[in-house]
Amino acid sequence: MHVLILGGTAEARRLAELLHGVPGLELTSSLAGRVAGPRPLPGATRVGGFGGADGLTAWLGEHGVDAVVDATHPFAETISHHAARAAATARVPLLALRRPGWAPVAGDRWHEVGSTAEAARVLPALGRRVFLTTGRLGLAAFADLDGLWFLVRSVDAPRPPHPSRMEVLLDRGPFTLAGERELLRRHRVDVVVTKDSGGAATAPKLTAAREAGLPVVVIRRPSTPEGVPAVPTPEDAAHWVREALRTASSRDR
Repeated sequence: MHVLILGGTAEARRLAELLHGVPGLELTSSLAGRVAGPRPLPGATRVGGFGGADGLTAWLGEHGVDAVVDATHPFAETISHHAARAAATARVPLLALRRPGWAPVAGDRWHEVGSTAEAARVLPALGRRVFLTTGRLGLAAFADLDGLWFLVRSVDAPRPPHPSRMEVLLDRGPFTLAGERELLRRHRVDVVVTKDSGGAATAPKLTAAREAGLPVVVIRRPSTPEGVPAVPTPEDAAHWVREALRTASSRDR
């Protein structure tokens, strides 16, 4: 049984670790290739796009894929919809692995918005020194905010268009609460912008912002494609794959 993991997240890596070496299971992890020097993964790895839903459909057929797990970032909306279309066309079961989103608690000053463009519109009324953690690919939405200063944290260096008044911090999570407190203090941040990525690796910035009484602009995540079942943990996804393998093995007897 051949399983394709659409990856690029810590959850995808954990799932590959859980499934690697399972008898009767061939595993391929697919990475978009947007991060330079990705860490090695268990099993086979492919890097790059598929050429849309049609290209992914063809790849599934050519490589004899029996099941797909979409363990991409919660904001990787395009590939998730392509996966849903391709899996339906190829008649291959598809599961979405989605870490739970964040929820505000007492003391949070969240401003929830639906997009980076909306985040850029509300920012000037909230602060002047912005800690921007939306990733390097979404910076164009903030490029015209010349009156604001941005601290941009990303794994790889961003390319234009981006804000003119910007300092780049190249770093990869997980991040500590002590480190986030010091970052906000040292850079005199007065507003934070983040996507609702969920998970623990980047959550300390929310706690640090709450402690400092800072407003946080939170970009809501897109929904999972209609009809695609979803689970919250790699362990749940691994169980789904093992059940699919057990069913396939029973049919072959």
